[in-house]
Amino acid sequence: MFGRRRKSEKTGADAVEESPAGAAPAVEPEKDADRHRVLGPWDPSEEVPEYPRVDLGCLRVPVGERTQIRFDMTPENRIIGVSLIDGPSMVQVQAFAAPKTSGLWDEMREELVEQITKQGGKVQPFDGAFGPELRAVVPVQGKKDEEGRQLGQPMRFIGVDGPRWVLRGVIRGEGAVKPEVMAKVEEVFQKIVVVRGDDPVPPREMLTITVPKEIQEQIKAQQAKRAEQAKAAQGAEPAQAQAPDPADGGAAASDEAARKA
Repeated sequence: MFGRRRKSEKTGADAVEESPAGAAPAVEPEKDADRHRVLGPWDPSEEVPEYPRVDLGCLRVPVGERTQIRFDMTPENRIIGVSLIDGPSMVQVQAFAAPKTSGLWDEMREELVEQITKQGGKVQPFDGAFGPELRAVVPVQGKKDEEGRQLGQPMRFIGVDGPRWVLRGVIRGEGAVKPEVMAKVEEVFQKIVVVRGDDPVPPREMLTITVPKEIQEQIKAQQAKRAEQAKAAQGAEPAQAQAPDPADGGAAASDEAARKA
């Protein structure tokens, strides 16, 4: 069983630094599953390696030169996840409250297998960088090939159990199928810090994601623009079929706005 390194005396979102050379592991390990996150994702109580991150409440997500942050929302504008987009790959992350000892990620995987199978998809358990994961082909609703066969989207479902939280990631794009790209997406996932907080939260409930003011303003501007475009498109005949917008169902934040937040 692996211990986790304790955090330095600094506090706050920016108080992260490299652990000292030869630092001893924590005396009291949290869970056996911690062996899958020796290099991250992190809890703020640990020695978190320094890296530029944006504070989103329960998540502190890495901000790189190529990384775009997208907030995944319901039609009622409720945030249900954060997607980190890096070129042709994307990982959607969600943090959930969990018991202190039980492996909630194990239960989540079993439920995912059942859901994907019922949808007509294919799923295979796999031992990945963060321990047990799922590699699947999930049917895309309303999409069929020229011969009428259902089309599917390759996905990877990864997750880790932390101290009283679970972080789940859904990888799409090249990061789900190309080995040379997978490591880059996994590195983004590793850099995330999950802030569980001390408030009582029922197990399995998603932890609250908050959006910095600068990004809120950008999202409102995007939503207003989309509303105008939708209104203008009413009654107009499409000239040709277009590829779906990868930001549909979400609102994206630019790199600059994320770094300022």
